[in-house]
Amino acid sequence: MYSFLPDLDKKKPRELKMDQALLLIHNELPGTHLAVYWKSERCYHCLFELLVNVPQSEKPGPASIAAVPISSQHGSVLQLNDSRAEKEVCRLEYRFGEFGNYSVLVRRNLNGSSGIACDVVINENPVDSNLPVTVAFLIGLSLIIAVCLLRLLLSLPCLLVRQYYRVTKGGTYAETSSTHWFTPHMAATDGAELMQSQEPGASLASPILDDFNDWISKAMSSRETDRLINSELGSPSRVDPLSGDPQPEAWRLSMSNYRLRCVDTFRGIALVLMIFVNYGGGKYWYFKHSSWNGLTVADLVFPWFVFIMGTSVFLSMTSMLHRGCSKFRLLGKITWRSFLLIMIGIVIVNPNYCLGPLSWDELRIPGVLQRLGVTYFVVAVLELLFAKPVPEAWVLERSCICLGDVTSSWPQWLVILLLESIWVGLSFWLPVPGCPTGYLGPGGIGDWGRYPNCTGGAAGYIDHLLLGSEHLYQHPSSTVLYHTKVAYDPEGILGTINSIVMAFLGVQAGKILLYYKGKTKDILIRFTAWCCILGLISVALTKSSENEGLIPINKNLWSISYVTTLSSFAFFILLVLYPVVDTRGLWTGAPFFYPERRFFGKSDSHRGNLSLETHLVSLWEVFKQLLCKKSFI
Repeated sequence: MYSFLPDLDKKKPRELKMDQALLLIHNELPGTHLAVYWKSERCYHCLFELLVNVPQSEKPGPASIAAVPISSQHGSVLQLNDSRAEKEVCRLEYRFGEFGNYSVLVRRNLNGSSGIACDVVINENPVDSNLPVTVAFLIGLSLIIAVCLLRLLLSLPCLLVRQYYRVTKGGTYAETSSTHWFTPHMAATDGAELMQSQEPGASLASPILDDFNDWISKAMSSRETDRLINSELGSPSRVDPLSGDPQPEAWRLSMSNYRLRCVDTFRGIALVLMIFVNYGGGKYWYFKHSSWNGLTVADLVFPWFVFIMGTSVFLSMTSMLHRGCSKFRLLGKITWRSFLLIMIGIVIVNPNYCLGPLSWDELRIPGVLQRLGVTYFVVAVLELLFAKPVPEAWVLERSCICLGDVTSSWPQWLVILLLESIWVGLSFWLPVPGCPTGYLGPGGIGDWGRYPNCTGGAAGYIDHLLLGSEHLYQHPSSTVLYHTKVAYDPEGILGTINSIVMAFLGVQAGKILLYYKGKTKDILIRFTAWCCILGLISVALTKSSENEGLIPINKNLWSISYVTTLSSFAFFILLVLYPVVDTRGLWTGAPFFYPERRFFGKSDSHRGNLSLETHLVSLWEVFKQLLCKKSFI
């Protein structure tokens, strides 16, 4: 039953925190002491937690009322027990809205039967907490459309000037990358060819329409950025990255100066998402990491960056080897870069700084940069050991081989399959003291509270055994719903194996882009095939369920289903970006194409936090592009 009872006691919304609603429990049962228990519907197989006790009414007339804040992030399951008789009175499921005011009326059935009714009553409507996200999305989309239209209009005079010289004077034009002004160069031969190709009475409109598609792609494009932008893991420039000397002309002729913008755009999208969710993402639950199984927006960022790192590593290393760089020198550079990433992650970007001065007794050893460093080292060395420089004629000679991009890497695939076998073997067959073998759960109050100290199963046990609990992450995301008490590190040792697998799948994407260069259809077919194959593997492992599958999607464990799912998404994104950005030129990739706080301030509402963090990301994007234009990065 849902109705409005305006005469009931209320608390003002400002007294509640974000993602909370006010719940009033009305106990109208004489002689009954109620204990109200609660759990989130997202908490899988969890124990109920005591929410509030509602004593029996002292007088026979009015009901006894207890007020308590309740979470509005997810649906709630309420169980009301008679604490004296130790029996369940009723149970209900309901999704409370943020800052809403609700009542649960517990009373005898009005129809005279002996049953007990528990009815939810809305005293005050909640706010629409998702409205700021919708508004922000529409504003961003409007700005993008407005900027595209403005650039389109500003480039129209340039198009008219070009067509004027082509049609009326038979000239050609030259476009400078910095000013976009067109300069006519009279050429009689070009003019003659142009006039012969036109039918009598042809107008200026016809060539304009013929070049319209080309204009769309060039109007918003600035190839000067290709020279300015050269990320650490991207395709290299004409300068030797090891010695700093210009490359010999023989090397230059065999290598394309064109940069795959879809790779940089994908990396930029991942980095912008990373910045946004690290700012807080408006404090929305779907912009935070999943408590255990499942996916949120925040869970997409890290694996996508690992994937595109693998793509970039292959493209960069192949280019260096093709230009004559020795494997020994490349190995030195790989080792040094990996060492720097690991040390920066341990010494500088260490979250335990927040707990006070850095102490070696409590230093967190695993971390994001540490995992990136290890993953980069393994994948890069693996490619360095087995890969050979790809001749320029390889594309023409062997592009007809259907699985050439896979069969050429069979030694690497054997190593990857061996590593994955190790992950499966340890995860499902390593005995863990006090825990069931093969346990992949969160521990805490999950699984009916039977394994409170088994968070992560074998993955957590290996980290505790080899690194020590004091050197692990002390506040994992599983504490939010499952109230785990033991330390668990989502960037632990066992999960790094699947991080390597993720990066190697990115390597496969790079091989497709290189081996079938210039053959758009072949590239798109292979991206589609990988997307579907990995997606089907994910469906088989998870049974299309969040918690019921053999290996659920889990970011904390970096489960193999998590890797196959996110890799499938990554191939799909490249499937969309490659024709749009690189082939058709319908989009330049801006602002994400440009390579890649904390500001103090907080708000007590989703709207305030989302506004703050959207502005910070926007300022970061503007500042980043200014640096690119000024050649600082």
